[in-house]
Amino acid sequence: MPPDPRKYLWDAANAAELVRDFAHGQTFADYQANAMLRAAVEREFEIIGEALNQLSKVAPDLAAAIPELPRIVAFRNILIHGYATVDDALVWQVLQEKLPELEQVVRRMLAED
Repeated sequence: MPPDPRKYLWDAANAAELVRDFAHGQTFADYQANAMLRAAVEREFEIIGEALNQLSKVAPDLAAAIPELPRIVAFRNILIHGYATVDDALVWQVLQEKLPELEQVVRRMLAED
């Protein structure tokens, strides 16, 4: 029996909330200066990417409702494999500009079921 797709949505929503909590009140300079904060944020982004990648395998129709899913998975791959070096500015930009919308979409999907 395949896993419940909601598990992956919940994992992504929970990780997004943690990223938001970790970064609350922080500036980009704070982010750059704090290795533990960077590691925590990157880890939660990895979880988001993996959860949504798994969702795309067990429920492709549901996953299709997530904007920029291939880019999210690619971002996860860059973080997890450490291609060259992780670009702190890119991570911070994703956190500030992309994460809020993604979290809203995932939470709305969870509420619909």
